[in-house]
Amino acid sequence: MVIFGASGDLTHRKLIPALYNLALEHLLPPEFSVIGYARRPKTHEEFRNEIKASVNDFSRNKPVKPEVWETFEKGVFYVPATFEDPQGYQKLLELMRKNDQERGTRGNRLYYLSTPPSEHAAIVQQLRELEHPQTDGYKRGWSRIIVEKPFGHDLESANALNDLLHSVFNEDQIFRIDHYLGKETVQNILVFRFANGIFEPLWTRDHVDHVQITVAESVGVEGRAGYYEQAGAIRDMVSNHMLQILALTTMEPPSAFDATAVRDEKVKVLRAIHPWQHREEGREFSVRGQYGPGWIGGVQVPGYRDEPGVDPHSLTETFVALKLYIDNWRWAGVPFYLRTGKCLPKRVTEVAVQFKTAPFSMFRQTALSALEPNILAMRIQPDEGIVLKFGAKVPGPDIAIRSVNMDFLYGASFDVQVADAYERLLLDCMLGESTLFTREDEVQAQWTLIDNVIEGWKQQPEPKFPNYAAGTWGPEQAFKFIERDGRAWRKL
Repeated sequence: MVIFGASGDLTHRKLIPALYNLALEHLLPPEFSVIGYARRPKTHEEFRNEIKASVNDFSRNKPVKPEVWETFEKGVFYVPATFEDPQGYQKLLELMRKNDQERGTRGNRLYYLSTPPSEHAAIVQQLRELEHPQTDGYKRGWSRIIVEKPFGHDLESANALNDLLHSVFNEDQIFRIDHYLGKETVQNILVFRFANGIFEPLWTRDHVDHVQITVAESVGVEGRAGYYEQAGAIRDMVSNHMLQILALTTMEPPSAFDATAVRDEKVKVLRAIHPWQHREEGREFSVRGQYGPGWIGGVQVPGYRDEPGVDPHSLTETFVALKLYIDNWRWAGVPFYLRTGKCLPKRVTEVAVQFKTAPFSMFRQTALSALEPNILAMRIQPDEGIVLKFGAKVPGPDIAIRSVNMDFLYGASFDVQVADAYERLLLDCMLGESTLFTREDEVQAQWTLIDNVIEGWKQQPEPKFPNYAAGTWGPEQAFKFIERDGRAWRKL
């Protein structure tokens, strides 16, 4: 495995700890090797010491077990070079061939682009030489490449990146990673829906009133202003994570649990999302926000425009609420409300399916205000689990109804530590299992929708930012936005 951008935070916080945990659980072969490639000059030994400290800081299993690390670090190497330097790639090729011979890696290559998108072109163009069929009789194994998000900035740039990757790799060699799909609770959406006969028959417009998908973050841009100023909430969260969760929640049952069948159904849903056709739909179906100064957890937080590296007159949105419709037989007429934002009161990701209210003529003599709709909430983070809200009779001589929760928690039910998403995704890629990775036509469908939304925004008046204080649940318009439909955001 070659990690381009091995000096970055992603490598130290996620990738190396994930690889160590896979080794700890005997899911990596002893000959496995990882080569870090980055600009900063350092030796193999210096790189090994750095990543050992990272595992001790960020791994879910710590401290490092000496006997496991001793074996693991023997396969860790480092190449210092720029991403445009042909000599650096020649050193990389020589080191990979040496590992093939001395460690038995058999010519198998997994390249990970843990770099800013601006570096992708230079790396892939150099990989073309490494991946070109050798004429010296050298035996090669398989090659795969993992590309981190953001995968493009819009549909045009995503197509250009796809063309670049396809100039070197086939589609089945390209793994576009979205770490949300590696979360156990996201994968459980499919199991919950299709492995339980009592829920799938209710999963239609006949029974569902609406669906809310929330991805709330309690932090700001955290030093990523350069990226966030270009992306905003719509590109950072909605274009990938939230649309993927929406697709899993709404897709039809696949014919098989394999990569082709699952992703075929996801693409059908994404293509069926109703596009905005005039500027009034953009105003009716969306709300943008940007946070100003406020308080979170008793700590004063500066406004977005006061963050280092942010334009003091920035119009980048840090909050988005959308109402989407899916034009198919299962979901026609059911609104899907999506909201995501920075500097909200708490960190939480949840899918909440609200069912239609039951006919209550038999309860006319009771406190009807207590008769609330059933809600099925799938919590993706942090308190991973599923909650079903239903009405129950309050003990006593009178008929009084109160909503109660039936709660399932991953930690309490399975008594195991949930693996980090990158552990599952890296292992799947090594095995050639692409179900949890995004296919080219999925990316195109996602960007087609997002480009449509952004184009609609361009036709609206310039937003008046900031319009919500840090530590609140977004702008006032976001509450009016859903209340116009006679609904309300869930209290989280």
